[in-house]
Amino acid sequence: MSDADTDAEAELREELTAALEGADYPVTSMTSLVPELPRGPMTKFHAGDRTFSAMELAKLLSGHEEFPYDDVETLVDDVIAGLRAEGEL
Repeated sequence: MSDADTDAEAELREELTAALEGADYPVTSMTSLVPELPRGPMTKFHAGDRTFSAMELAKLLSGHEEFPYDDVETLVDDVIAGLRAEGEL
């Protein structure tokens, strides 16, 4: 993994954590996270030169999530892993 890739992942991890840490855990579905997002499903997240809306992330991560999530760290870890698996990171 290059430095740029590592930086992009760290940037995305930080944004996701900040947006989702206030959720009422355990979280049982993607839809229960929408109210936590500053702009709802149109909230944007950045990873280097890539930008993902919350809706795009939900679509990309379908099948990679393992609800329920008991904490933000586990949720963000799975988002990052799912994006890697999809070749997006």
